[in-house]
Amino acid sequence: MTKTYTITVAYAGGERRRGPVTMGQANMIRCMLRDEPEHINIHAVWPVPEGTRTESAIDALRALVVRHEALRTTFPHAPGEAPREQVVASEGEFTVTVLDHDEVPPDAAGYADAVARRDRVGRFHLDRDFGLRVSLVAVAGAPVFVALAASHAVTDVSALSVLEEDWLDLLAGRTLPAVTAFTPLDLAAEEATPGGLRKAEASLRHWERIIRTGPQAMFAEPGAVGTEVEAEQLTLRSLRGARALALVAERTGGLPSTVLLTAWCALVAHRAGQSSCVAAVPTSNRFLPRLARSVNTVSQDALLRLDMGVPSFDALLGKAWGAALNAYRHSQFDAVRLWDMIDAVTHERGSRFARDVVFNDVSTLPAAAGSTGGSDGPELDVVRGPVQVLPTRILTFVHETAPLLRLDLWVDPALFPPDEAEGFLTGLVRLLEAAATEDVPLAALTGVTGVRPVERGADWVRVDGSWVSPREVAEVLGGALGGVPVQVTPDEDGLTAYLACGGSPLTPADAHAALMDALPGRPGVLAPRRYVIVRDAPAEADRDRTSAWLRQRILREGAGRDRRM
Repeated sequence: MTKTYTITVAYAGGERRRGPVTMGQANMIRCMLRDEPEHINIHAVWPVPEGTRTESAIDALRALVVRHEALRTTFPHAPGEAPREQVVASEGEFTVTVLDHDEVPPDAAGYADAVARRDRVGRFHLDRDFGLRVSLVAVAGAPVFVALAASHAVTDVSALSVLEEDWLDLLAGRTLPAVTAFTPLDLAAEEATPGGLRKAEASLRHWERIIRTGPQAMFAEPGAVGTEVEAEQLTLRSLRGARALALVAERTGGLPSTVLLTAWCALVAHRAGQSSCVAAVPTSNRFLPRLARSVNTVSQDALLRLDMGVPSFDALLGKAWGAALNAYRHSQFDAVRLWDMIDAVTHERGSRFARDVVFNDVSTLPAAAGSTGGSDGPELDVVRGPVQVLPTRILTFVHETAPLLRLDLWVDPALFPPDEAEGFLTGLVRLLEAAATEDVPLAALTGVTGVRPVERGADWVRVDGSWVSPREVAEVLGGALGGVPVQVTPDEDGLTAYLACGGSPLTPADAHAALMDALPGRPGVLAPRRYVIVRDAPAEADRDRTSAWLRQRILREGAGRDRRM
């Protein structure tokens, strides 16, 4: 039997303050207003130390709210507008839902996780809602877990980790040191300085270089469709992996976190058949000391591009730290300006940037979620967990690297059948084990890891740094224009599209705009660099021959980028 009741908790303390939102807050607010709440809200589960009373757990939560301004923050705004400022309250209240069970639920930790996930589903009202939804899972009056759902405008995964550590210290009776990390308003002020503005401009230039020249999608291949995937969580727990990671770091002198990132990028690029790995690395923008323990949402992607054009793992590792640091330094930006830039560049390039790959290493955060804290664990085990809808093709969260390698993986099931998804994780461990004793040639990754590159077929070609199917380009372009005949051919400058307009007033700009509107969810489609419009298509038997199209009278031709739609 379960008894459910709600406790209203009043708090008072701290200073009432008001000011602009940070770039990270603006970024996450933009996502919160656009995305479904269960996709953008975050959650955490904190085990409650044995012997803790409910009143003590709640008192510690109240102390957190007083200590950290982000938890007392709301975002006033007019209807239909995105918030541009934040208000920190000096007093207020929040609620705690207590779920008191007569007996311990089966898989109590899984139950608490389900409670937190359930609370993610509701949308947070930015102008008035407390930024945490708090549930206490109790047994016979004694709390055993805190289940939290959090507004991503207020906290991120790193911030929740800091809060957990502070909460445990409070329960243990320890005195917390003064807060020295940036508050959200501190960070907003720093971002508005000349130096902060220069940093944001440099970030835009860094992103633009990658968006202009990198692959438009890491997983441009048969089966990659849509902009969201429903993916099952896979959890790797491996003592073997942790031992091997430590040995690679010792042999090469690299940091374990960099070694793991290098191995992961190598395997992703190998599986995707790409010459570089482009990945979002969200946690890494906390590399500055004043941000490391900031309770705030600092969630802005560090965009990493690691070139695979080297012969071996050690050579790749030698490049990885510089590439990662370059990404970390350029992870502070105005999100609206960033996406305006991405839209402009991709219109010109004729692509849609796909945030296919995300690598989030939270293993160095305080109170890393679910840390084992000991050497017990399986040599290598992969466990399946709940399904989640994600706007990515592959997402990895690293929770521990020692004494156990523990990470969560979600992959697009259309690209990774169950055996291949598990094989990717075991392949990562095998790569670390091979690199523990000697340098590994990148050309040997299939044999070393068991992970095979995708087979795209003869129709696929590499154009402008991206894998493209000219046949699919022709089908999508023809469909976007109401079924007109289209032939697309690759050449040294890119793709050329030949279109038969049948007398309609079709222009290259019309064709390009129609194709761009049809691009989302089609990573194998890249817009032609040139559109050649004729009145009538060649005879059916000759339509796949470029020379036959060129014998038709050309009505118009051009790049189609002369106007924005």
